[in-house]
Amino acid sequence: MSTNEHWQSRPEGGGRFAIWLIRAIALYGGRRLARLCLYPITLYFYARRGPERRASAHYLQRVFGRPATAWQVCKHIHAFAATILDRVFLLAHGEEPFEIETQGLELLDQRIALGRGVLLFGSHQGSFEALRAVGARRPNMPLRVVLDKQKTPAMTELLEALAPEVGAGVIDAAQDGTSIALAMAEACHGGALVAMLADRGRGHEVLRRSEFLGSPAPFPISPWLLAHTLRVPVVLCFGLYLGGNRYRLIFEPFSDQVDIPRHNRGPALDALIGRYAQRLQHYIHIAPYNWFNFYDFWQDTPAAAEPAAVAVGERVGV
Repeated sequence: MSTNEHWQSRPEGGGRFAIWLIRAIALYGGRRLARLCLYPITLYFYARRGPERRASAHYLQRVFGRPATAWQVCKHIHAFAATILDRVFLLAHGEEPFEIETQGLELLDQRIALGRGVLLFGSHQGSFEALRAVGARRPNMPLRVVLDKQKTPAMTELLEALAPEVGAGVIDAAQDGTSIALAMAEACHGGALVAMLADRGRGHEVLRRSEFLGSPAPFPISPWLLAHTLRVPVVLCFGLYLGGNRYRLIFEPFSDQVDIPRHNRGPALDALIGRYAQRLQHYIHIAPYNWFNFYDFWQDTPAAAEPAAVAVGERVGV
């Protein structure tokens, strides 16, 4: 992947046949057999997906402060493949096959009890899918996830086939921005948890740079503008994969209400994004193989210039 190539230009890995094959192995052969398949899958992607391999090595070098080895890159790819596989089991069987520990759940419950809805901001780290375990423990608490269905159509098709009710709860980020914002507002007004990823900007989005793993990196501003508009509590969520069948869900209250004053817009956004980037960096150092942005996250292409006023309905970055 060249420095100027954006992540959206990369095709979905594997395609429908490979993804549905691993589904069949997972559901009919069991998780142990399916996990054995992750080793040849890891080697295949290491050999065939050069841009992702190089991006992984670049990222790991930033984390460890030295050039990454082939083993470390393979370990990174394997962790990603393991979390993708576990999506099948989480949707088909719930959290039963897993050990999912939680941290900060009581703080999340306090925000939920306010009845205003809660925005959960996560990242492409570990398993955001494990968040559904919390929803299963609280069946009366609606959970809506903002997700771009068009970016990974084969995986989306698989997950909706396994759990149609989950698919029905997705807010499709491929819609126009106004529709996304209205759907999120409606969900929050109903007291729902609305979860989205806040670390990756889409090609057309307005981005602002924040210090991250040694260099300024571009982050989308739309999650923070939506938080400002919706006026609901924001909680950070990190679903760390600990290996085997173990996950840790961490909830950190970020703000009871995001306020971005018009006269101080840029510095306010920089402060919010900077705080988020620092917490993301903190958990990357705890679990370095969990961050799954397999492209040049620090690319030098200029970010889009921020307009004087950005509409509430600006497209959400996921």
